Amino acid sequence: MAKKQKYYVIWEGHKKGIFDSWTETEKNIKGFPNAQYKSFESRREAEAASKKNYWASINPKAAKTLKASGTAGNFIIPSISVDAACAGNPGVLEYQGVNTATKEVLFKRGPFPVGTVNLGEFLAIVHGLSYLKKLDCPFPLYSDSRTAIAWVRNKAIKTNLERNPKTEDLFELVDRAIEWLKNNSYSTKILKWETEDWGENPADYGRK
Repeated sequence: MAKKQKYYVIWEGHKKGIFDSWTETEKNIKGFPNAQYKSFESRREAEAASKKNYWASINPKAAKTLKASGTAGNFIIPSISVDAACAGNPGVLEYQGVNTATKEVLFKRGPFPVGTVNLGEFLAIVHGLSYLKKLDCPFPLYSDSRTAIAWVRNKAIKTNLERNPKTEDLFELVDRAIEWLKNNSYSTKILKWETEDWGENPADYGRK
């Protein structure tokens, strides 16, 4: 049986475009740092994909969720925003990441029985970094927590929350987040959400 024809899109390589052979595609991506390419079953699919970003083609569902354009005030769109909510501090904790433009939830975790806002903000940022890295998505990430941003930068946390059976699941996530930061590089810009100028963070739970 003849091998089915495939078409290849190269977004980032020695040469960009649509190619109808793997030999030609390989020549244009080999040795190119962080080459971006993908195969498609038809030329029509390849042509449609070539007009989009690489990340949109490898994860269409996320692309639809994150799609946005333009700017609002002085913050950047498209982007994602993260935030945490804690009923008491410490208290019941949860966090989420949203599309800054539409406030559509992209990911969320919790509730955890006991946690702190800073831990939730830290986990939200790292979750966002991992999320964007998996999509190879260049969007920046907003957080309104200077403390959590510093923890991410230092790849370490400072908390007085006791590690015990009630908090073990939360601390296991924190351990994994720190490990991820130590073992992964990322190009995502982590930006401070300026609440006084722009209003509440789009990921805010609205419980104040």
